[in-house]
Amino acid sequence: MSYTIALGTVGGGLWVGYNGGEKWRQIQGPMDPESNVRALAVDPKDSQHVVASVDGDGIYASFDGGSRWEHAAPLTDRPIWSLSFDPHDPKRMYAGTRPGVFVSDDGGASFAEMATTLSDRCAIGVPRTTNVLVDPNDAATVYASVEIDGLHRSRDRGVTWESFGLLGPSEFYNDVHGFALRSCGDGTELLVTSPFGLGRSQDEGGTWDWHEFDAFEGSKFEFAYSRCVRAPWEDDTVIVCVGDYIPGRIGAIEVSRDGGASFQRAELPEDPKATMYWLATHEELPGVVAASSVYGQIYISDDYCESWRKLERELGEIRASVLIPNQ
Repeated sequence: MSYTIALGTVGGGLWVGYNGGEKWRQIQGPMDPESNVRALAVDPKDSQHVVASVDGDGIYASFDGGSRWEHAAPLTDRPIWSLSFDPHDPKRMYAGTRPGVFVSDDGGASFAEMATTLSDRCAIGVPRTTNVLVDPNDAATVYASVEIDGLHRSRDRGVTWESFGLLGPSEFYNDVHGFALRSCGDGTELLVTSPFGLGRSQDEGGTWDWHEFDAFEGSKFEFAYSRCVRAPWEDDTVIVCVGDYIPGRIGAIEVSRDGGASFQRAELPEDPKATMYWLATHEELPGVVAASSVYGQIYISDDYCESWRKLERELGEIRASVLIPNQ
C-alpha cells in the first residue's frame, strides 16, 4: 500500500510528502506556512482524518489524507506539544500542552482543560506534555508523559489523576520524551524514554527497568540521549531514536527484536547530522517506518527495520510526523 508522509516543522509549517516522500508540498493555506507545527495525529478509525497543531492558532484538520485543511478548534491558550485520539471513542481527542492537558468530546471542534496532577513549573521552566495515550486494553486508563514531570495516569478517563513520582534515581529520569504502550497478553507494558535511555515497566509503573544506549564517539556523555519510542507491530520490535544530545551533531536508530531487552544500532546509508527525533508508523502499513532527525533528514524502512534509505528531500526543524495510508 502506498502512503503519504506529513511532517510538522518549527518555522516552516506543515509539509506533505506524496507516494512515500517522492514529491513534497508545503501547506500554504489556510495555516501560516511559517508557523510552528509541533503535533500531528491520525484518527485510528479513519486514516484520512488528520489533525495538526499550530502555535498561537489552534488545531487544523484534514479529511482527505492531508491535502486540504481547515481550521477546527481555536486552542490558542498555550503551545500544543502533542495530539492523540482515543482509540475506544472516535469523538474523543487529547491535546498535550505547555503545560497541561486538554480534552475534546466533539471530534476536535472544542477543547476544555483537564484538572490533572501535572506541574506548571519544572527544572527547565514550563513542563511540556509530550504524549497523551489511552490504554489499548482499558478504555478508562489515560496516561500523560511530561518534560520534566514524569508520567501521570488517570483510571477514570481523566476525571482524576495521579503522578508516578520519580521514574529513576534522579529528577531528570522524569524528563520523559517518548512514551509508548505495548500489549503483553492481557496487560500493558509501559515504555518511556528520557535523556538516560529507555525505561520499561510491566507492573503498571511500580518498578522500571532502564536500558542505556551506547554513547557516540566524542560525546561528553557516557550514554546516548533518547527521544521517540515506538512498539508498532504485534511482535517484539521496539524502536528508539537517539543522538549525542539535543539538537546534537549525530543521531542513530536503535532496534530491539526482543521487546526491549537488547538493541542493535541500525545501519543507515548516511549518518544523521543531528539527534534522531521522531518515528512515524501506522497499523495499516506493517513494516513501514519514517524516522526523522531534529534538523530535517528523513529515513525510511519498508521491511521492519531490516534496511533503511534516506530521502533526498531535507526540511528544517522537524518536530512531528505521521504516516497516512492512501485510499
